[in-house]
This record gives sequence, structure tokens and C-alpha cells, in this order.
Amino acid sequence: MNPVTELRVGSLRTVVRPAGPQDEREAVVFVHGNPGPSQDWTGLLTAVGEFGRAVAWNQPGFGRADKPAGFEHTVTGHAAFIEAALDALGIDRVHLVLHDFGGPWGLEWAATHPDRVASLVLINTGVLRDYRWHLMARIWQTPLLGELFNALSTRSAFQATLRRTDPRLPADFVDRLHAVSGDPATKRAVLRLYRASRQRLIDDWAARTADLLRPLDLPALVVWGAKDAFIPVEQAHRQRDVFPRAEVEILPDSGHWPFADDPAAVERVVAAFLRRETRIGDLSP
Repeated sequence: MNPVTELRVGSLRTVVRPAGPQDEREAVVFVHGNPGPSQDWTGLLTAVGEFGRAVAWNQPGFGRADKPAGFEHTVTGHAAFIEAALDALGIDRVHLVLHDFGGPWGLEWAATHPDRVASLVLINTGVLRDYRWHLMARIWQTPLLGELFNALSTRSAFQATLRRTDPRLPADFVDRLHAVSGDPATKRAVLRLYRASRQRLIDDWAARTADLLRPLDLPALVVWGAKDAFIPVEQAHRQRDVFPRAEVEILPDSGHWPFADDPAAVERVVAAFLRRETRIGDLSP
């Protein structure tokens, strides 16, 4: 199990899970999505920690991070927190591993810090061009309906939804997802995040970000569960529109959380890619 330590980022408190040599200025940085949090990355943190520095933390509003009412739950607001957390941890060169809404957050940071980003691993996320929000997102984006949906989201209803969308997820993982997503402050954060990312806004963001990232031609690995019910697998191959030399790995039986329903396959391809791309990995025996 990865150790958990407290991290102060300005006035906000969060928790960070470190692995590997923490004095290195280069690191693999894991960014969770909704509902996260950093515990999602336990297996991958351990694998990457064998050859390099790795860290994962909880973004504000999620897991054991502070959940201030005034935090800016937008793509740019979360990207700014990533920047502040990297500075607090003394990380200069970054290999990003992103999932779900961690994709827009991390890619926004990468697009505005091209001198610091070294490579990308995109797990069921990316620059989503011509993407239409899934039903649950549209509910959260709708005033009153989103609040009602959250109020009625019982454990049994949550479990039933994931049995339908992601039947291979382990029961303990589903229970943990419900536990972290059921916090009232997290529910409010989710509503604010999705309402700040309505269709036109996210379309505009994707077009702008693609134009910023494409010329960088970053090394990228795209890992996608083919049975993702929230972001269709066709988006996996479309990432080459932004990252021309991206490697694409499709897991035919996985859903939206492939690192939970097929951890061995995900750890194998992600660790191999990062070992090749990190300077620390190049120096390891």
C-alpha cells in the first residue's frame, strides 16, 4: 500500500501518495477524475515507483482533499491547482497519467506549460473532439435535476448503475467509488464542474487545446477500455489528431476504469511506456 502524507498547497490541504525516489525533480504525476481520488492509482504507483518518482494527490473537492465552497471548479481552476501542487512538491519535469476529468485538467496544464511536460498517458480520456456528453453529465449540468439526482443517488442505485455500465469492476472498488462520491461537498463540486463545462465550453476548450498541443508532438500512450459507456472508444484513435505518434492500446473487455477491471494489462503497458520515456527509467538497471 502506498503511504499517504499531507500536502499543503497554498491555503488548501490535500493528501499525496508518493512512490519511488522523492528527491528527483522529474516525476510521473497521476491525476484522477470524477469521483477519483488518488487511491485509484495504487497499483500503477507501485509499478512506476520501482524505477522512478511517482506521485498522486486528491484534487480539491475530492476524496480527502479540502472542499472549500469558493474553489473554482473549472478546467482552468483545476489546472492551476496542478501547477501549484507540482511547485509545492519540487517537480520540474512531468510525465502525466490522466483519467476521466483528469484529462482536461492535466491537458490544460500541459498546453500552457510545454517546457515542463515530457510525456502523456491518457486512460479513457484526452482531447475529446466532436464528443457529446453522456447522460449522467447532462443531468448534472441541468439545474434542479442535478440536485435531485444527487439527492436520490443511494448506494444501491449507484451499484446498479455500475453493474450495467462496468460489470467487471471489483465490488470493493465500486463501494469505494460510492463512498467518495457520496460526500455532500463532493456532490456540489461535481455539479459546479460539469456546469462550468457545458457542451459549447468544452468544445471550445478542446479545439483550442488541440491547436496548442499538436505542434509539441509529445510522446503519448492512449489506453482505452473498449466497453466504456461514458466516452466511446472511437475517441481513443482520434487522439492521434492531437498526438501524432501516440501509441494506442485498446482493452477489448474493459470499461471506463481499466486500471481497476484489468490492472495487470494496464500496469504492463503503462510501466513499459514510462520506463522508456523517463530519464530515471533510462538509468535504472
